[in-house]
Amino acid sequence: MSLDVLWTALALMLVFEGLMPLLSPGRWRALFQRMLVLSDGQIRFVGLACVAGGLLGLALMR
Repeated sequence: MSLDVLWTALALMLVFEGLMPLLSPGRWRALFQRMLVLSDGQIRFVGLACVAGGLLGLALMR
């Protein structure tokens, strides 16, 4: 994998991460307020699901 692909992936991640606060800041804030009441285990599960989904997506694209 070339370094250009890594930088492109990081740039796209920033674009996608910025879409919700740009388009709907109120909903974005409400989402984070709901996340504050989750336990550490629940937050870890969300993180695990995101990592697994990303790896699955990468595997399907190859």
